[in-house]
Amino acid sequence: MNKSVIRESGSDRAFNIANYILLSITLIVVLYPLIYVVSASFSSSYAVLSGKVWLWPVDPSLDGYKAVFKNKNILTGFQNTIFYTLAGTLINVIMTIMAAYPMSRGDFRGRNAFMLLFVFTMMFSGGLIPTYFVVKDLHLIDTVWAMLIPTALSVWNVIIMRTYFQTTIPHELLEASQLDGCNDFRFLLRIVIPLSGPIIAVIALFYAVGHWNQYFNAMIYLKDPHLYPLQLILRDILVQNEVKIDMLGDVKSAAARQGLRELLKYSLIVVSSVPLLLIYPFVQKFFVKGVMIGSIKG
Repeated sequence: MNKSVIRESGSDRAFNIANYILLSITLIVVLYPLIYVVSASFSSSYAVLSGKVWLWPVDPSLDGYKAVFKNKNILTGFQNTIFYTLAGTLINVIMTIMAAYPMSRGDFRGRNAFMLLFVFTMMFSGGLIPTYFVVKDLHLIDTVWAMLIPTALSVWNVIIMRTYFQTTIPHELLEASQLDGCNDFRFLLRIVIPLSGPIIAVIALFYAVGHWNQYFNAMIYLKDPHLYPLQLILRDILVQNEVKIDMLGDVKSAAARQGLRELLKYSLIVVSSVPLLLIYPFVQKFFVKGVMIGSIKG
């Protein structure tokens, strides 16, 4: 059998070439800074300071990573960030499910009124100063709860999860379980949550990324350096150029200290980014299924 091939017109060919060129330029613009940061983190401090690093590592060295893992402040910040991310994501997911599932039920009276209140908070908020006073009156200042409670729920994620429940969990399944004597709480734990793995994975990743990159709340609510997350320490190093002498170890030369100070920045960026980069491939496959289910109805 002869297969007919649709030939591209001249305008279509030109359009595709322009797309490839534009996408290639975009890829280079986005990818080059990432490659540079990784290459600089594995280069010597002299190569970084003298500007010899362009694409590949120059005079390969692990001095930056040694300085990162030797510093107690960075290790403490790393541990704090891991705790804030795990505990905060757990609280977020539980709160989101508890808010989204009742409002997905058609037999829940007043669900539209509750949904209106939720959406109202998306449009209007008290602002930074009233929020600070609320956190202060709750005695959360300078505690780990200041990093967990104020961001315990995202209305946007509640809407996404509620839509998923409405379009994925059939009402007939609830009726069948009720005939078998299953109550609402058991139905949620045994049926709804196991069937909602994709959306839970997506929402959990959204929350985890937010907690991992959180520094603004820590800058406002935390005073004790032992509670600082890694991102706040990273901000001080990158933005305010605050690298303490004890971070540089036994380096005595001023030029060597300056070089190691620059090298430490790149190494810390890599160390702070790697955990999420390792987690993302395992969750990425759930994105389309978790977020797009129910968006198109046939």
